Amino acid sequence: MSNPDDLLVDIAAMVESEHSNQMSLTVVIPGAVITGRLAPEAVWRERVAEVLKDSNQLGAFSPVFTRPGGWRDRHGEAPSYLHFHVARILQGNVGIPETGGMYRIAIKDVSAWTVGDFSYSDR
Repeated sequence: MSNPDDLLVDIAAMVESEHSNQMSLTVVIPGAVITGRLAPEAVWRERVAEVLKDSNQLGAFSPVFTRPGGWRDRHGEAPSYLHFHVARILQGNVGIPETGGMYRIAIKDVSAWTVGDFSYSDR
């Protein structure tokens, strides 16, 4: 979307201001459908930093995610990214990764969305 959906921006702002990680969302972006729960940017950054810190090869990147920045430091501006955790890329009848991942998606790139998280079942 060249003009981000105002309703989606409002949802992202609510997640940021309420610091809630319970809002489930499914979005369509070029090349993928992603489903999962939104997290405030600060929480998302903290979790990514924790995962990187524990890696022998990627530990040096951890501080990049803990530096000040993001939505809170630009107070007054609308969020421009969605921060997903426990999220999966939908591929056929499976979600990748099965356990969920951490994704940062530009709101302007979302072409369609719906409230809710798609689950998988063998039935």
